[in-house]
Amino acid sequence: MSGNDAIKHSRRRFIGIAGTAAAGLVLGSLPWALRAAEAPGNLRIGVIGSGRVGGTLGALWVKAGHEVMFSSLDIEHDRKLAASIGAGARAGTPKEAAAFGEVLFFAVPYAALPGLGRDLAAEIKGKIVLDASNPIPGRDGEMAKEALAKGTGVTSPQLLPGTRIVRAYNEVGYNRMRDDAHRAGERLGIPLAGDDAQAVNTAVRLVRDAGHEPVVVGGLARAREFDYGTPVFGRPMTAAELRAALGLKP
Repeated sequence: MSGNDAIKHSRRRFIGIAGTAAAGLVLGSLPWALRAAEAPGNLRIGVIGSGRVGGTLGALWVKAGHEVMFSSLDIEHDRKLAASIGAGARAGTPKEAAAFGEVLFFAVPYAALPGLGRDLAAEIKGKIVLDASNPIPGRDGEMAKEALAKGTGVTSPQLLPGTRIVRAYNEVGYNRMRDDAHRAGERLGIPLAGDDAQAVNTAVRLVRDAGHEPVVVGGLARAREFDYGTPVFGRPMTAAELRAALGLKP
């Protein structure tokens, strides 16, 4: 190699190293919510409501390599759940789980969302939230009727202000989420709706990591198409069947 060639090679190598270092600095300075959408590594997920749905999805995400903190009103239940899942799972209070997670998963009675939105305001601000909570009038009262009338895609962002919401995992039961995870053939379709592209991309990734097939329906306003009480609600379908039922292009 000539002297000039050596100089050019060294310059190219320096530029490459500098570029890589700069990229690392930029990624490190990004907010958690943005890094969750951009970084290829495993995620920290805070589960708010570790009942049947939250416990099922959290366990599937741990198996996929993510770190999950489970939380509910019963910390002993959360500790037992985390211990039964093993490495990668832990328990905490809702505030601790909200602070821990780069991505948050809410699976609580819909009437609990206003209080959580107030109590966890600082911890959830700017974060990606997968919202699986359903307004059920017989359980949640008048506020559920109002939410269904407006659509959960409109209502949930008002109850969890400052978050980047994707409606997800509200449409099928936990037993099908568990039993049909990573099944052979066409996978269980999970409808998603969100306005934030990076949040939707993160939700798509987590649905696939759980062993299901994401079906992006559209923006948050379209979440009402798979809300509680709609024709597709409670009907486990493949992604192709779900798209057909919702009038989406294949």
